[in-house]
Amino acid sequence: MRFLVLGGAGFIGSHLTEKLLSQGHEVMAVDDFSSGDPSNLASLGTYAAFQFVEQDICNPLELDGAIDGIFHLASPASPVRYAQLPIHTLMTGAVGSRNALEVARRHNCRIVLASTSEVYGEPLVHPQPETYWGNVNPIGLRSCYDEAKRFSEALFFAYHRMFGVDIGVARIFNTYGPRLSVNDGRVVSNLLWQALNGDDLTIYGNGQQTRSFCYVSDQVDGLIRLMESSTSGPINIGNPEEFTILELAQLVLELTKSTSRIVFRDLPSDDPTQRRPDISLADNLLGWRPKVNLRTGLALTAAWYQAKIKER
Repeated sequence: MRFLVLGGAGFIGSHLTEKLLSQGHEVMAVDDFSSGDPSNLASLGTYAAFQFVEQDICNPLELDGAIDGIFHLASPASPVRYAQLPIHTLMTGAVGSRNALEVARRHNCRIVLASTSEVYGEPLVHPQPETYWGNVNPIGLRSCYDEAKRFSEALFFAYHRMFGVDIGVARIFNTYGPRLSVNDGRVVSNLLWQALNGDDLTIYGNGQQTRSFCYVSDQVDGLIRLMESSTSGPINIGNPEEFTILELAQLVLELTKSTSRIVFRDLPSDDPTQRRPDISLADNLLGWRPKVNLRTGLALTAAWYQAKIKER
């Protein structure tokens, strides 16, 4: 099959592209490098079935050849990056998503949206099932990302109802692994990079807020299974094992054998206190459950960061 991966130079997008190519598919990746990294594509040039197009998907997508499926992962996902690019993030979720849906409509192919657990905001229901409507601050510092994804979901279902576009909506929870930028601003990259460089480990708040961390290979497997299914979703794709941020920091220190101290800073605005997916639908409809536990995934990610340190 021939797949279009929007955001193909991003952290998850590059892993997804690599997996599809390894399965024998053709892949056209599109990215404008506003948050993606060209180095993420370095190993993909050996595949004759790989094609790359540098473009902002807020501009109309005029693509040659047949397309059998589309993965829409185009959006800044780093808190640091979308805070720098709030309008671009919103437009990618709105105009970019419409352009992606128009391609799916023209080619009569299935399209999968990488949405986010951020649509649940500061959840009042725990763990979060897909039926929960969320508790999001629509004008807060994180709203450009949260509302872009919420709008994308609404637009996907509007195209599904009005035009019969075959859609799948995945809500992604805290993915980590190799190629997660050291400047990403997410907690796993922050803590691992600090520990490996002997810096203080920064925890925001008291460290009792929780997250559920999904290793990137599991995340990619979930997205591909959603593409291969007939379910529209939304469907949670995340690891239901829940850890406090303090527990994560302590595990990072243990795995890296770092002597760094843990220091505490003020909690940022709208930072959720709990985050854990109910993955019953993914289990029942996709036969998907994560395989990589946090200890194993962190060790693999730390090894990648150690290699980056040696390159400096």
